Amino acid sequence: MKIHNTSNLSLSDINERTFLQSGLIVGNRIPKDYFVTRGTGESEITIHAGSYHLALKAAGIEMANIMTYSSILPAIANKIDKPNDLVHGAVMETIMSVCNGGEGERCTAGIIYGWLHDKNTGSKYGGLVCEHYGNYSEEELDYRLRASLNELYINGFEEKYSMGRIELISESFVPRKKYGTALVALCFTNYLYPVLA
Repeated sequence: MKIHNTSNLSLSDINERTFLQSGLIVGNRIPKDYFVTRGTGESEITIHAGSYHLALKAAGIEMANIMTYSSILPAIANKIDKPNDLVHGAVMETIMSVCNGGEGERCTAGIIYGWLHDKNTGSKYGGLVCEHYGNYSEEELDYRLRASLNELYINGFEEKYSMGRIELISESFVPRKKYGTALVALCFTNYLYPVLA
């Protein structure tokens, strides 16, 4: 058994050394598998615990605690079918587009994403995602999403990477009740934790 001389160490130094001897240093976790879903909901009562919840239910993810990300996909991300065994109360991290509106007001939400590949090697670099929502027709939303994705691509990625395999998912409806919600979500199911040391 190794004995450490602790006479010149502070308590925080001792705790840090003990932790580093017995634990792992991991990097930021990297989202891996994901599925795509969408839904609409309407309510006479409210949005959050009404039409939004019912849109989540239509999308099959109402049992989860939803968290939202910004718009980047790592190279290892892999699209799968929606699992049948989502755990009630689990945290589900998503890239999500949500449009709320009132009776007779069109609600349209959408996500577009494409994959970047190195122009020299062909290796997959990762993906770019854009979300948009509003009182648009699906055709107008399609135009805006494609324009947004193109803007991201040409401002930082176009020189080194090509972009392809573009997917666009949208949901649109006109609620007949007081409140309505349309949503589209890209939902992560697992993560890679890089071990640094």
